Amino acid sequence: MRLLQRPRLRSTAALFTTLSAFAANSLVSGPSVADPFSTAPCALTRTAAHHSEGVDTWNSAYPRPSRSLDAVMVFLSFPDRAPMATPAELAADHFPATSRFFQEASYGRFTLRPHPLQRWIRMPKPSTAYAIQRDWSPEGRAAYLHDALAAADPHVDFSRYDLVYFVADPDAPGVDSDATKVVNLESPLHADGTDIRRVVTVFEKHPPDRLVLAHETGHVFDLPDLYHRPVDGKGDWDTYVGDWDLMGSQFGLAPELFAWHKWKLGWLEPRQVLCVRGPGPTRLTLEPLAAGPDVPVSRASGAPAFGLGGGAKLAVVRTGTDSVLAFEARGPVGADRAACRAGILVYRVSSGARSGRGPVEVVDAHPRSEACWENSVYPPLADAPVALGEHFTVPDNGVRVDVEDRTASGEWTVKITPGTKL
Repeated sequence: MRLLQRPRLRSTAALFTTLSAFAANSLVSGPSVADPFSTAPCALTRTAAHHSEGVDTWNSAYPRPSRSLDAVMVFLSFPDRAPMATPAELAADHFPATSRFFQEASYGRFTLRPHPLQRWIRMPKPSTAYAIQRDWSPEGRAAYLHDALAAADPHVDFSRYDLVYFVADPDAPGVDSDATKVVNLESPLHADGTDIRRVVTVFEKHPPDRLVLAHETGHVFDLPDLYHRPVDGKGDWDTYVGDWDLMGSQFGLAPELFAWHKWKLGWLEPRQVLCVRGPGPTRLTLEPLAAGPDVPVSRASGAPAFGLGGGAKLAVVRTGTDSVLAFEARGPVGADRAACRAGILVYRVSSGARSGRGPVEVVDAHPRSEACWENSVYPPLADAPVALGEHFTVPDNGVRVDVEDRTASGEWTVKITPGTKL
């Protein structure tokens, strides 16, 4: 596909680029501006929707992963089956993999510290007494949590921890691995002088699904489910985002959290988010979103971070009162190392859509094809990114993205032109 010729820089734009190259390398033509120091016009307002994608404020009911947090793992056995695995073996199913995922995804800004008990805690009833299943009855769930907390309280000082994982013996006959989830409590549990407002109930088989605990922990940080659940439970679950975010599928080829989520969680600096405004085209540089621990980046605070640099990770175009288009560079690096295709991923974000109802939808730049059908959770979206040398116009709003260049270090030069329909 044809690329547009790069326009000549005006001297003022060149000066701005020199001063701000670490953020955007922005080459501006016409009145359009990509200003890394003014993200407010593109920051969606948080709404009352469950796990709203608004980023203007933080929901204080959830712990924000902008510091180190401590998580206790309590291992629960039942009278109807002697455990076949040890607590240490079950802890190793999830850690250090879960901590490593968040360490890398946050560019070193967040550390999840697990504290697994070294013993089994015996539940008072058989596992079959709790009717454990994916769509658990409130009564069964409440009974399980009440008994688990009462059994564990003599052995755990819950006031010391920010997160609680109740891990059931995976071999007990009444345990259903599909029931692993976060339980949000309207009336908190109380122990050791502290309120426990949410608990991750883990019923995973041994060994478990890949990154399942990272997915559930994402809910503890107010991230929504991004998959589509068919009404009858049959059919495709991954039609909204495919492989492209852990909150869509922990089985995805590219499970890195969207840049929008990193902005929401406080892992991106304001200068790393570019709000594209105005009728004219804006040319900017985006760094790859994912990064591995082998590529350290220094930070002013002295804390470790990961990535190719401190440049822009996310570009945003406002499309409505509660909606935006987001643009980020994805490819086979870090958590995305198995990504099917590389390029600029485009997705819609709605702050008014609740968890599980499509708050994020990936826009397919290649709607007539699919890729990696043997490994992808949803092949029609596996080749969704706009590849090098391609251009793509987003249906319904006319926003156009041209992917013009990619440097040897992996940075992508992108031109975004807001549509006339905005």
